[in-house]
Amino acid sequence: MKPKELIWVGQSKKALVELPNEVQRTIGYGLYIAQCGEMPKDAKALKGFGGAGVLEIIDSDEAGTYRAVYTVKLADTVFVLHVFQKKSKHGIKTPQADIELIKTRLKMAEDIHKERSKNEKK
Repeated sequence: MKPKELIWVGQSKKALVELPNEVQRTIGYGLYIAQCGEMPKDAKALKGFGGAGVLEIIDSDEAGTYRAVYTVKLADTVFVLHVFQKKSKHGIKTPQADIELIKTRLKMAEDIHKERSKNEKK
């Protein structure tokens, strides 16, 4: 089976390459597993996005916790919406500013998907 296409939305790829190498490898491998249609072992549904359409891969090292948020709900494509280091020391809740950015980029991904679908039909 051919892996799904991977599309980076906004600054998500730039943010990934700024993370520690081991975290990059873990997240990169998780995204590859998602491209192959499987659920990465370090992934879970992100709360507040209506089910399993938006997921996050979580990894940690001595410097902190890192997350890569992506969606697989748009046919045959994995859209990486946001990659960041979680700064909050209180609980596991994703900061509201990050949630808003993810919502904005999800809308961007939906627009990209619609435009690509329209162009394929021509």
